[in-house]
Amino acid sequence: MRKKSPMAKASFHKNQRVYVKPVGTWALIEHVVPHWAKGIDEPIRIHYDVGLGREFAAEELLSEEPVGDKVVGEAQTWRVIRARNKWQPNEDCARHPIPGTYPVVVTGDADWGGWRVPGAEYDLDPVKMEEQARLIANAPKLASFASSLVNWARKSGEDMPNELAELAHQAQDVLTEVKRTG
Repeated sequence: MRKKSPMAKASFHKNQRVYVKPVGTWALIEHVVPHWAKGIDEPIRIHYDVGLGREFAAEELLSEEPVGDKVVGEAQTWRVIRARNKWQPNEDCARHPIPGTYPVVVTGDADWGGWRVPGAEYDLDPVKMEEQARLIANAPKLASFASSLVNWARKSGEDMPNELAELAHQAQDVLTEVKRTG
């Protein structure tokens, strides 16, 4: 009778791109290396050869998140709030869309953090900066839309017009660029 022991499951697969934490670089998994024990049906641990001179455990590696698995921007509620303009009196910024304030794009639950525009840049073209703030705040919705378009195109296959297929390819390129690391 064979002994039962905790069996190891592979966390990564051959040719998968992973981040090797101890080395601080990206690499491809060249070989999945199971470690066996006599009398046990399953490997007791699994290491990964990424061509860097030694085998690495799963805890030392991070996988790249594929764009298609999770809708980019899903469940993120970014918003534009107004911050008080401390560097100019209200009479000097009367031409601003909302005098005495500037937009702050908040990307978390609290009303702080996120993206801000430098005061001098805002003063050069406040209308443009307001539009950019709204665009940044709506980026998660746009990314979700692009992801939905790509997923729909994958399911549709050949049954879609060429123009729509080209838009889906462009959306995939944008999502890939958004998720790019480094």
